[in-house]
Amino acid sequence: MLNNAKRIVIKVGSSLLIGPDGHVRGPWLATLAQDIRRLKHEGKQVIIVTSGAVALGRHVLGYGARALLLEEKQAAAACGQVPLFSHWAAALAQGEVVDALYPAQILLTADDSIQRRRYLNARNTLETLLENGRIVPLINENDTVATAEIRFGDNDRLAARVAQMAGAELLVIFSDIDGLYSNDPGKHPQAEFIAKVDEITPEIERMAGDAASEISSGGMTTKIAAAKIANAAGCHMAIARGTADHPLQALFSGGKHTLFVAQKSPAAARKQWISGAMHPAGSVTVDAGAAKALAGGKSLLPAGVTAVAGAFGKGDVVLVKTPDGKTVARGLIAYDADDARAICGKQSGDIERILGFKRRDVLIHRDDLVLE
Repeated sequence: MLNNAKRIVIKVGSSLLIGPDGHVRGPWLATLAQDIRRLKHEGKQVIIVTSGAVALGRHVLGYGARALLLEEKQAAAACGQVPLFSHWAAALAQGEVVDALYPAQILLTADDSIQRRRYLNARNTLETLLENGRIVPLINENDTVATAEIRFGDNDRLAARVAQMAGAELLVIFSDIDGLYSNDPGKHPQAEFIAKVDEITPEIERMAGDAASEISSGGMTTKIAAAKIANAAGCHMAIARGTADHPLQALFSGGKHTLFVAQKSPAAARKQWISGAMHPAGSVTVDAGAAKALAGGKSLLPAGVTAVAGAFGKGDVVLVKTPDGKTVARGLIAYDADDARAICGKQSGDIERILGFKRRDVLIHRDDLVLE
């Protein structure tokens, strides 16, 4: 199941990346980068969600291991973000020139996963970056601007939101423990290891404990919360120990881990969400040719649209109707209502001339469309 995933999100926490001396564990990071290059050679797409900016910055500012005020954490993140990215860039660039990978930095707040337009912008950026085989998106929470009310609070949940956003098949969360146990194995040596979780029940949630590291904000509780988000989006999630060298190689070679199994694919989960949207923001009417193309699995082009109704925004769910008013599909539209009206009935090649900009050649992409 792990080896079948093509798009993978990997979360690396502060307790793995940063040593007790407050510095990056460079040799360990180099082995992880080698593992990532190996996955890329196999045709996988990889996204990294990394912690560490605050941990590096608190060392620079002399804060030690004490709890930080929000403004101190923001200052530490500002000081630590540049060296954090630099270490990742150096690790990914190692090896032969043809093997060198390049990180693309993305800083997110919780609002970016909640507000529909910002979510779509971030998702489109990720898709564009992943189309280039040498780019590895490197994501962290934007601590320097996030407030207590809008923070993810831990990068486990951020990683799950990124997996959801990217339509990833697998989320890997590396930890200093090799998976989920029925109880804290440090306090209860007889605790049972849980290798596979098909459903996150209240009993599974009760097995979670608190964060064990002074520089880590995540614990098993946040990892199970992340698994809920990921599984709902059709993404499997693995928790594995990441402390040793080559942690990805170990995991994909059958290393010990707990797998939280999604019951549907990312595409199916996304289509289910679109299908369940209770309040479409508007509708478009299509001609017979466009309706036939949609039934055959094609995207909706502006040339096939004869009318636009409603006051929807980019990324809203709209109904697709035939001239007699029958709803044949629904989907996420790539343009707002005014722009859709301006380009309906026109060829895709005319979009930029008419609007002065161009997002996509289609009004609704087939991946964002559900037939009724």
